[in-house]
Amino acid sequence: MFKSLKIWHYRNWLLFAFDCYGCDTMTAHILAIEDDPVLSVHLHEHLSSRGFQVTLHGDGQTGLAQGLAEPFDLVLLDILLPGLDGLEVLEQLRNHSSVPVILMSALGAEQDRIAGFTQGADDYLPKPFTMAELEVRIAAIMRRVAYERGYRQVTRIVPTLELSQQHNDARHNGKWAQLTATEFRLLELLIDNTGEVQSKAFLYQHVLHRAYSQHDRSLDMHISHVRRKLSAIGYSRGKLQTAWGKGYVFELDQN
Repeated sequence: MFKSLKIWHYRNWLLFAFDCYGCDTMTAHILAIEDDPVLSVHLHEHLSSRGFQVTLHGDGQTGLAQGLAEPFDLVLLDILLPGLDGLEVLEQLRNHSSVPVILMSALGAEQDRIAGFTQGADDYLPKPFTMAELEVRIAAIMRRVAYERGYRQVTRIVPTLELSQQHNDARHNGKWAQLTATEFRLLELLIDNTGEVQSKAFLYQHVLHRAYSQHDRSLDMHISHVRRKLSAIGYSRGKLQTAWGKGYVFELDQN
């Protein structure tokens, strides 16, 4: 009885998460880049049975080409791939797309997880994993994306800088900064709290969606990327300042 009740709650939680995504699962298109033929078949069969449209590729090069050629709702990306490895695929994908990416790997090294998150991964799933856990991870990301999509039509202007949630990007003098989704969330949160220091723990939780680790430099890398991209489009009215020992703050030049 208790087991049946637990399964009922689990299934209904997944349905709730998929409904929150803003589309039913039949319209959700997943790109899986995985070279293990057994796992690939398992992924395709299981996710298809849940109503997803699944496209499979067994190597990084063709998987990347497919990911850049058409829009996907989610990418499942193995790290150890022939030819172009998963981290290289992720890096190139992030130059053009903010599609959610779940990394999959039998590698348990902390440096691999940090490298993945630094390059823009949304989640990291160590192998072996169950299909039930994969579904939960997918549902959690879809729920988050649905929340963000609810605000995408909003465009706000801060002094000489336009923030577009429709494009997940910032524009200055007609030039787009080409921010990733994570970089845009970070910049938007800091601008929304102009002049107020935001702690690293808070930013990890609300921007990177994970707990803060003292040795994790992902946030610092994102800050550096945002600074570089804003500078590249000539924006200098506001600055992302480091509050040493505390966190970061967006400050406007009053001159």
